[in-house]
Amino acid sequence: MIAGLLLGRKGSIGFPGKNLYPVLGRPLMEYPLLAALNAKSVDKVYVSTDDERIMEAGRKHGAEIIIRPPELASKNALGEHAYVHGYKVIKESLPQGESLELMVLLFCNAATILSSTIDEGIKALRANPGLDSAVTVSCYNMWSPLRARKIGSDGLLHPFVPFETFGDPATLNCDRDSQGDVWFADVCVSIVRPRCLENLEEGLLPQKWMGQKIYPLKQTGGCDIDFEWQVPGVEYWLRQNGFSEAFSPYDIAGEHD
Repeated sequence: MIAGLLLGRKGSIGFPGKNLYPVLGRPLMEYPLLAALNAKSVDKVYVSTDDERIMEAGRKHGAEIIIRPPELASKNALGEHAYVHGYKVIKESLPQGESLELMVLLFCNAATILSSTIDEGIKALRANPGLDSAVTVSCYNMWSPLRARKIGSDGLLHPFVPFETFGDPATLNCDRDSQGDVWFADVCVSIVRPRCLENLEEGLLPQKWMGQKIYPLKQTGGCDIDFEWQVPGVEYWLRQNGFSEAFSPYDIAGEHD
């Protein structure tokens, strides 16, 4: 069995109510939910939350609800532990003799994901048993670690990472592409083997649920929304991929809307 697991809690400090914020006329969380529900390889979709409104939206589309415990829904709780909790609940609910092949992990605030990308990742993992996971990544050379700064005790800017990390500083320059492409895990989907969640501490920081051997699912403009100013960029991405206020690309197959 392949299960989709969507996370979204009630509280948000930076952008209150973000998971249900209207984006092209739909609650933000519906986009990753619809992607999972319409993925050909996903057998069942679950929503883990402490928010009654998110539960209602999940049930509306036929998802199973997992009640997220309070200790995993606080501002200090980590998504990785909520994923592990959800995985254990799903595993324990399976009929005798049935097992989980893969987990499709999503966030309610990460709308830039399509069902076809989920199916692509599942295909890659099935083709290569040595891989731990397949995750979406987006190329953002303008945010190269070479450009990262921190404010020191003197109140001035200093390199966040020593320049020597990137080679001979004499060869470095301000060209954003000079260090090669910089790929960020945009957390729009992480398709992982159960072993990644069962052995979480062995995973690569900072998203330890991805394991160590991670296959990149390349996309453009992937973004999990944490601030309201990000919404227009996500709406642009959605329009570029066939969504509008009145239409969803999943409507073609007569599926969910």
